[in-house]
Amino acid sequence: MSRPFRPARPVEERSAAECMCHVGGPCTSYQPGHALHLVQARLAAATPGEWVDGFVVNADPDAGVLTVRTLEGVVTTFENAAGAAASVARDEPVAVHARYRVLAVGRRRFNLREIG
Repeated sequence: MSRPFRPARPVEERSAAECMCHVGGPCTSYQPGHALHLVQARLAAATPGEWVDGFVVNADPDAGVLTVRTLEGVVTTFENAAGAAASVARDEPVAVHARYRVLAVGRRRFNLREIG
């Protein structure tokens, strides 16, 4: 008679996983404000009526923060670690997808995290 199989206990992780963008590399996370996931980009492209046009009010590439004012006058501040703030200039026209939090700068797309 064979002994029952006993799987090894999982090892508890003691340190939090950190995205490579925090240490100078490219984003390795798809969390809000990091790299844009293909599914997120496709969902935003499939719902064109939810894009909101606006202009960049302020962009701080060192902090990865940018502020956008929509044509309706709504001002929102976003964070992105993948270089969105470095890709825009003040008063540049952009579009923000309201539901999926995607920033469109020309043909480039970025994943956003709303911070204010």
